[in-house]
Amino acid sequence: MSDAGLTGEVIGAAIEVHRFLGPGLLESFYQRSLEKELELRGIETLAQHRLPIEYKGLSLGDDLILDFYFPNQLVVELKAVAELAPVHTAQLMTYMKLSNVRLGLLTNVNVPVLKNGIKRVSL
Repeated sequence: MSDAGLTGEVIGAAIEVHRFLGPGLLESFYQRSLEKELELRGIETLAQHRLPIEYKGLSLGDDLILDFYFPNQLVVELKAVAELAPVHTAQLMTYMKLSNVRLGLLTNVNVPVLKNGIKRVSL
């Protein structure tokens, strides 16, 4: 599936979850529900993927957890916040850089209409 096709499918799945659950819940509810929705749609992802980080030959461990990771294609970061801040975009960009992925979705589920809480980010 192309990057654009995958992005569209993930956004569609997230909108379906948000329509059902609505805003105001903990991020973990949306995480688990989106995992299930992607599975139902036959879209493979690595959810809560631990990414090993290295600095100049020093292993820093695998404590960095990507909400949804589609290797070589897409990183999805979920938030349940009053509003997205610039640091959230910077965080996603760091995750994208460290995972060598050029496309990301920053998704804030704490909005009345989810399309207003989705931000596409590219490196």
